[in-house]
Amino acid sequence: MFLRKVVNNAKRLAPNIRTMASQGPLVDLTVDNDGVSIMTMQRPPVNSLNLDLLRELSKSLDEVAKNKSRGLILTSSSPTVFSAGLDIMEMYKPDFKRAEEFWTTLQDVWFKLFGSNFVTAAAINGHAPAGGCLLAMSCEYRVMVQGKFTIGLNETALGIVAPTWFMDTMCHTIPMREAEYALTTARMFTVDEALKIRLIDESAADKADAITKCKSFIKKFERIPPLARSITKQKIRQAPIKNLQDNRKADSEEFLAYVKNPKVQQSLDMYIQSLKKKA
Repeated sequence: MFLRKVVNNAKRLAPNIRTMASQGPLVDLTVDNDGVSIMTMQRPPVNSLNLDLLRELSKSLDEVAKNKSRGLILTSSSPTVFSAGLDIMEMYKPDFKRAEEFWTTLQDVWFKLFGSNFVTAAAINGHAPAGGCLLAMSCEYRVMVQGKFTIGLNETALGIVAPTWFMDTMCHTIPMREAEYALTTARMFTVDEALKIRLIDESAADKADAITKCKSFIKKFERIPPLARSITKQKIRQAPIKNLQDNRKADSEEFLAYVKNPKVQQSLDMYIQSLKKKA
């Protein structure tokens, strides 16, 4: 959620393109010559997830579902950041109607990505903390570019608890014991560490290499009947999806209670004021 800096500082102070599916200021969606959709987040500087970016991601995921692509690759236009997580400005002195839409749209994006019928892969070409890690884990396959990049859910370092569906996604991705340790210690994994525990599936030399490897994964399903594949995926992922569906309202209320907390707002204010002084 990119909140680690908020709290800590407060306390201390690609491929050939065949068809253009859609192109917006925050998300670029294309279909390449192999029939694979490439969805690129492009909200400088760090692809922080605000309501506008989440709306475009949600809309783009709907389009991929309709265009019968062979699969989806999610990536970033930034050379160093996949996504830094949730935009703190959506939580600072918020309009609560917008804050609620922000959270429910994040839920929608997760439902559509984690529960998609189409094949999904993430070409992680930079840092992926918190919400960035969530997006990557929601895909079926992850390839991360080598470098001094890290990935993980670091919420507990902030003194906050990651939403249950964030936890469920991590437990679905890596062994339960590894997930418990990572979540309770707010561990951020290097590329090699993430590969060792299968938080990512492969490493890559650069973004182009990562996309090529993602496409190789998608190609594995050429001879698998799509309906059998998608139903199998849905059954395997059914429990986390149903858990959020059954508790969606309570989850939203918990988030709203968090942003309404005066202590949270005080910490956010101190951090933002410190940024203004540095500007």
